[in-house]
Amino acid sequence: MGALWHPFSDMGAVERDGEFVITRGEGAYVFDDYGQRYLDATAGLWFANVGHGRSELADAAAEQMRTIAAYSTFGDFTTDVTVQLAERLAGIAPVPGSKVFFTSGGSDSIETAAKIARRYWVERGEPTRRILVGRDKAYHGMHYAGTSLAGIPGNHDGYGELVADQAHVAWDDPEDLRATIERLGPQNVAAFFCEPVMGAGGVYPPPEDYLLAVRKICGEYEVLFVADEVVTGFGRIGGSWFASSRFGLEPDFVTTAKGLTSGYVPMGAVFVAPKVAAPFFETDAGRWLRHGYTYSGHAVAAAVALANLDIIEQEGLLDEALRLQETLTEQLSPLAHHAAVTEVRCGTGALAAVQLADAPSAMALAKALRLRGVSTRPVGAGGIQISPALIMTDDQVTEMAEAIGAALDD
Repeated sequence: MGALWHPFSDMGAVERDGEFVITRGEGAYVFDDYGQRYLDATAGLWFANVGHGRSELADAAAEQMRTIAAYSTFGDFTTDVTVQLAERLAGIAPVPGSKVFFTSGGSDSIETAAKIARRYWVERGEPTRRILVGRDKAYHGMHYAGTSLAGIPGNHDGYGELVADQAHVAWDDPEDLRATIERLGPQNVAAFFCEPVMGAGGVYPPPEDYLLAVRKICGEYEVLFVADEVVTGFGRIGGSWFASSRFGLEPDFVTTAKGLTSGYVPMGAVFVAPKVAAPFFETDAGRWLRHGYTYSGHAVAAAVALANLDIIEQEGLLDEALRLQETLTEQLSPLAHHAAVTEVRCGTGALAAVQLADAPSAMALAKALRLRGVSTRPVGAGGIQISPALIMTDDQVTEMAEAIGAALDD
């Protein structure tokens, strides 16, 4: 028996069947410990936007490590590279003038937004606004707030109540959000958390006009709008740095991670709109925000993030994600006619899912795809995740789609 306890796993099955060990990556491919090559259909776990094995990012990390690897950013401490990254991110933020709070990953970012949202209303003199609202099918990481907010029952079954003052609404019905806010009382609702494209819940693009409708409802009731862009941020949505920009959402918070460094080192960031940040930046107000992480703004992570943003800009990957949106739709949509498939969800960025009629067979399909040189995983309730690196070519997408079709036949 091995010592490693895998996240999100049936360890009994892992012990029985063995591990799938990845030893290296190159572009859109990864290689296992037998030297076999696989098209990486998931870009790691939604994160390898610039692909694997980029020496530019390794060099940025090594250079920063030789200078100063990390230092606290508590109080008035920081490093020069952390300041540089914050300013650069503020320049591409969906809301001009946003402040940037650094975290160690997506779950941290959700937790940060949840706490600041509640604290904001205390500073505004409305301490009863504590309720956080999430959606069915949603995934918001695995810390306490995110697990509670998520609309995936299996992820919080068996833990008891994690965070009080939570509510959930239908994932696709704006009027359910309105009715829920009115039922709870607007004076009690702090924030609404929304993935522009649902990720781990099954890759569900937003219904037409849904995002603008819920954003408008939040504005009417002064409920803070949190765009969870841990998956969609930094180019994956296509055409824009963020889905919030693509859809004109002007959120109060944007939670990010993954594509910020393309997964080369762990890092996340929360963009906080000027309205929400303002009470905490008043001079002589004495408002301490007692929240943060040892590695908030980690210098090596910041250096890698800056180099990663350079690659995204220099190689035009925002536009490449739009190309992938079209190619994925063209190549994967015909699979919807397969007898084993009920739906193919795609058409919003470099994201897609193939939904199986027999949901429990998704894991078997993922393993069958390995035999055909494609690495992917189940997502949601019986889907197969497709979220390739933004550097994947059209020919590679065709190769991946053909492999999925053949594995379905098998």
